[in-house]
Amino acid sequence: MVQDREGTVMLGDLFEPGYFDLRALAAYSSCSVRWLRDRLVDRVHPLPHYRIEGKILVKREEFDRWLLGSHVVNSADGLSEIVDSVVAHMRPSKRSA
Repeated sequence: MVQDREGTVMLGDLFEPGYFDLRALAAYSSCSVRWLRDRLVDRVHPLPHYRIEGKILVKREEFDRWLLGSHVVNSADGLSEIVDSVVAHMRPSKRSA
């Protein structure tokens, strides 16, 4: 993979743009253009972009980095306590005689 001066990534005979307009970004990311437009003005986690005479461009590397900021990892914190609680309620209670 080689990057030229314009930011175009060359893969053999193929060219991948370094910048996407929203339609190309939608195809790249499997997200809708409407959803991407909403992310541009998100107050908490806005999508980094460039506006050139009304044309919106998003740098591929910046999009990938931005997307990683939304990575969700399901943690098992508290899972053992939940399992213990459920199992305790399922066991017959021991009554002292």
